[in-house]
Amino acid sequence: MSTSARAAPAVDDPHGLAALIATHLAGLTATNYAVSTVRSRRTSLRHFMTWASARGLTAPRQLSLAVLEQYQQALSGERRPDGRRRSWGTQAEQLIALKGFLRWCTRTHLLRHNPAQELLLPKRPQRLPRTVLSVSEVERVLAQCDVTAPLGLRDRALLETLYSTGIRRLEAIQLSLTDLDPGRGVLLVREGKGQRDRVVPIGSRAVQWIDRYLDDARPRLVVPPDPGILFLTRRGRALRPNRLTEQVHHYVSAARLGKQGSCHVFRHTMATLLLEHGADVRHVQEILGHAHLSTTARYTHVAIGTLKRVHQRTHPAEQGLAGPASP
Repeated sequence: MSTSARAAPAVDDPHGLAALIATHLAGLTATNYAVSTVRSRRTSLRHFMTWASARGLTAPRQLSLAVLEQYQQALSGERRPDGRRRSWGTQAEQLIALKGFLRWCTRTHLLRHNPAQELLLPKRPQRLPRTVLSVSEVERVLAQCDVTAPLGLRDRALLETLYSTGIRRLEAIQLSLTDLDPGRGVLLVREGKGQRDRVVPIGSRAVQWIDRYLDDARPRLVVPPDPGILFLTRRGRALRPNRLTEQVHHYVSAARLGKQGSCHVFRHTMATLLLEHGADVRHVQEILGHAHLSTTARYTHVAIGTLKRVHQRTHPAEQGLAGPASP
């Protein structure tokens, strides 16, 4: 919206939105919310402050359900620089941050009633993962890495790790040397989404590629003092998220599959293939680190292999039970 370019109000009134939001965010940090969560909520609440300030709304007591619904409507009408509407996720993120702030205002007796209590979040679209690779397509992507070069060997080990474990991008770049237990065939993911630790299985092929990387490539990349990060850049540092996204996207494109994607393609693919081969959805939920089973369940709609086998086994046209099709 046009007001988004304006600066948020200064923290001057101790009872105003700006000062109270700053206190609220400090409280999130003090109660061990993830840095990324605090950063996201700060951005979302600043966006709301800018919108509210333009309408003369500078204190929580001025906010009502009607005002919040106006803001929600404004969010739904916002356009990105490319002209497309803001995604459901962006809108929900903005409103969740606002609901959290007003819930805090009520809990701390700054407000007698929470005006956001009855505010409904936009309905989540039931979309399936856009890109899922077959087994042969995964192998074509993996084959794009030049394993004769240190960085290419690193990338092959990293892609094998993503494919085997389904871990998220940030979880992969934060892995330390001590997080891998090759003897047990497991990987410790520290402070994943929601700051939850979990242990996930990692296959022997991925472990073999990591071992090769540790023996032949990592010693050539490390810059003393060794940071202990598993996957290093040519300068001996941890990979940046955007750089990893670009690199994986490059390999997927180079495979000429007619498909696009990056790190999450391996996560989607791993989950789908596990379900196709008979894994229980609750086990896949544990591996992926999903807080809610419903998030994992969407992969059951992508895992079409079982349904195809049932179709082939039971459909009359597939069993030769029907007469010949008309020309």
